[in-house]
Amino acid sequence: MIDTYSIALHTLVEKIGLEIAYESTDYHSVRLTVEDVARPGLQLAGYFDHYEPMRLQVMGNVEMSYMAKLPPQDRAVVFDRLFSYKFPALLIARGIEPDELCLAMAKKHNITVLRSYEATGAVVTAIISYLKNALAPRITRHGVLVEVYGEGILLMGDSGIGKSEAAVELLKRGHRLIADDAVEIRKIDNNILVGTAPELIRNYIELRGIGIINVAKLFGMGAVRTENEINLVVNIVPWNTQEVYDRLGLEEQYTELLGVKVPMNTIPITPGRNLAMILEVAAMNNRQKKLGYNSAMEFTEQINKHFDENIGK
Repeated sequence: MIDTYSIALHTLVEKIGLEIAYESTDYHSVRLTVEDVARPGLQLAGYFDHYEPMRLQVMGNVEMSYMAKLPPQDRAVVFDRLFSYKFPALLIARGIEPDELCLAMAKKHNITVLRSYEATGAVVTAIISYLKNALAPRITRHGVLVEVYGEGILLMGDSGIGKSEAAVELLKRGHRLIADDAVEIRKIDNNILVGTAPELIRNYIELRGIGIINVAKLFGMGAVRTENEINLVVNIVPWNTQEVYDRLGLEEQYTELLGVKVPMNTIPITPGRNLAMILEVAAMNNRQKKLGYNSAMEFTEQINKHFDENIGK
């Protein structure tokens, strides 16, 4: 199930470093639910068809200079109508002071007015980037997320199959842990998934027979990361003699998370198999494939060439 998220307006104000010119009575309960912002242009001229009041409204030098040229009575009417749509807040960029009529109508309709000293484009970009990340579609999956040679590998499999033990061995080899047991996965772009750990269990890992350990304190801060892109899913399964496993690597496997296809390897394990070493090779092999090199295809082509050259001899 995909969770739908919102972000508190005051959290955005703190993260972006905005100034409050007027604080509405419901300021701490206002939440943003869309990742885009709006710059009211045509709305200032009275055109409100297709207007999106759920977005944070941003006015820069162009909008404010236009409003300044209007007679006070017209300016009051425009601000009155604009604020009547009950959007989350109005942000005025470039350090421009909101005039008395703007603040009066904000108070009348109980809408927060914010200020930023940044250029309009810069603050809009920062807000959209932050909201896109904070409001991204997300799911939680049982598994372990590790970074190996820069590749984010999501280990999945039945409980107790050895995911956490493999992660610890990877930590000893200099790789990093992102999440153990529960992985929060966010879709931050059409084909980009980012995984992180729930804050409550971040930096902790469970080893059966030992218990909970703090990876950051045991292995050092260099052994953990807050989040990482998910580049490969590894499904760990018990070895089954009745199953036929791909020995060449020609079969491209994928799994779908939040509508994004992610490369997947199924790794069967038996006592004695060095899972950490296999995961390192899987990470390097996946990286090579992204760079355009496929060793399985190269090997197959060499075999075919060998038989073609020797046919009939």
